Amino acid sequence: MEHVFVAERSISPSTGLKRWVVADTATYTRHAPACAFLQGLRNKGRSPNTERVYAGRLALYLNHCHARGVDWAAPSFLALSQLQQHLITEPLPPRSRRTRAWAPPRYRSRGTANAVMIVVAEFLRFSALHGLVAPATVSLLSQPKFLRFAPPGYDTGENNQWRHIQAAAFRFQITEPGYEDLTPEQIRHMIGQVPRARDKFLIALLAATGLRIGEALGLHQQDLHFLASSQMLGCTLTGPHLHVHRRLDNPNHALAKSPRSRSIPTTPELVALYTDYQHERDRVPEAAHHPMVFVNLFRPPLGRAMSYPNTKQAFERWARTAGHPARPHILRHSAATRWLRDGVDRDVVQRLMGHASPLSLQRYRHVDDTELRAAVDHLQALKEQP
Repeated sequence: MEHVFVAERSISPSTGLKRWVVADTATYTRHAPACAFLQGLRNKGRSPNTERVYAGRLALYLNHCHARGVDWAAPSFLALSQLQQHLITEPLPPRSRRTRAWAPPRYRSRGTANAVMIVVAEFLRFSALHGLVAPATVSLLSQPKFLRFAPPGYDTGENNQWRHIQAAAFRFQITEPGYEDLTPEQIRHMIGQVPRARDKFLIALLAATGLRIGEALGLHQQDLHFLASSQMLGCTLTGPHLHVHRRLDNPNHALAKSPRSRSIPTTPELVALYTDYQHERDRVPEAAHHPMVFVNLFRPPLGRAMSYPNTKQAFERWARTAGHPARPHILRHSAATRWLRDGVDRDVVQRLMGHASPLSLQRYRHVDDTELRAAVDHLQALKEQP
């Protein structure tokens, strides 16, 4: 029987702990090095969603090696190159059994292939630290590179000695697409097209605060301080605001990316939408005492915390209704872009977004056609001055 490696979520019978593993379906055993790598992710505080994605990519790598008779711990340069090409040339399986036979095949993008190769490289380096992979194999994963154009904020050294770096050897060159954002009009139209108060509040929350979707789904009701004064709650901040905390025990596995807590001011409009949502939620008895902010109100199991997959499906429906892309991260990008265009100090935007490094803001600043026209008109006006 052919060995097939799969990524599965396991539950400990003694502790009830849930975690992702890579298992061999032929022998019903776990792949010990892959599971140890995933355990390392958990020890670093990585999110369950990251663990799930990494588990799937490890299973993909192990299956690729097994099908071609390659030792996963000792792949040659040629084997890794073949894996890189395989990732973009092998059609993906259909999304579901209902997919039409005549539907065109789907393929991974080069960006996705790069993400898979990064996981493979991290896994091989991890295994090398534990004596499972030879140093010669690790040396195949990177190659010297000279930085002709250093990224903003990068210190190249007094003699440019730090322009010589080690870059990933198996990485496709791709054009950075930049971040999409929505105009305030598009966001208002999107909110207006959504019939339910809970969903209006979720869209407006992401657009007004720049929260990541994991941060929003991980909010507890006690995190929302929507009164003019929150002193009775033991909070000294004034005005309506919310607190973002990283919790590892959320029932929907939602996790804030940053371990550092932060507070974000909110607007009266957002508070009003939350009040509407509370009236809607009060009509569902199962949701009455749940601590999470976002819960199921319209389909079973009622009262359960909203999950990542359900939220993703909801945004796909809203995008079709609105007639433009509408993903949680687009709303986050829209908030950052709006703040930067309005002249908000970059340090303030960094704090609001929860970024550890100011360099993370570089891609959020879009230049639109209006700004280009204003720059040209300004230059022409200067030339016409006597």
